Amino acid sequence: MSAAAPAAAPALRAVRLAPRPVGERPEYEDVALTAMRATIAKRMPLAKAPVPHFYITSEVAMDRAWELRQELNALEGQPKISINDLIVRACAIALLEHPNVNASFQGEHVRVYHRAHIGIAVALDDGLITPVLRHCESKSLAQIAVDSRDLAERARARKLKANELSGATFSISNLGMYDVAEFSAIINPPEGAILAVSSVREVPVVGGQGLGVGRRMNLTLSCDHRVMDGAMGARFLQDLKRLLEEPLRLLL
Repeated sequence: MSAAAPAAAPALRAVRLAPRPVGERPEYEDVALTAMRATIAKRMPLAKAPVPHFYITSEVAMDRAWELRQELNALEGQPKISINDLIVRACAIALLEHPNVNASFQGEHVRVYHRAHIGIAVALDDGLITPVLRHCESKSLAQIAVDSRDLAERARARKLKANELSGATFSISNLGMYDVAEFSAIINPPEGAILAVSSVREVPVVGGQGLGVGRRMNLTLSCDHRVMDGAMGARFLQDLKRLLEEPLRLLL
């Protein structure tokens, strides 16, 4: 009797740990909305439905930006630079050159901003928030790296101040860490545009020396057609692409 007991115990434990067969599972499950998800559910129709979105996508060669980032991150005593930091810096420069993209619809007029307060989307377990990195136009790449990392860490720790959650003039949503080829983002009113950033992918490319492998990234700009037209958005995206493909400009 006592010798048989130990042999039976593992089998009993295995039965308890085994998942229930599919046929025994409930057909569906209702999951209560968290406070954040409920807020998102209320705000998204107000953001998407009234705002006439249009989208522009451009492919960016990221080979030189990738190499520059590696060189900068190899320097001792310097803040680590992410791809998103490069994009924030490039957007800040391009927004000053294209203020009509750094604008918002105000009912009877369009408000054009001359400062780049950039919202950076941060994914949390129960939703998405977009804290604001202010005065990006006057910050170096290194300062943007330090400030954006601090902002994201405090966002995940739920330690943001109220004034850090509003006042963006432009936003960036980056899903590059999830191996996303391309997507479009919903504008956060009253902002006039948001940039969707996909993954940097190694793909076949044809160059002067024939077929090779290059790093490419898709950027999709969502635009409010009440604020800008297609040509305005395209010119902004063209300059943003040039800045990322000639990344030494980001250090000036």
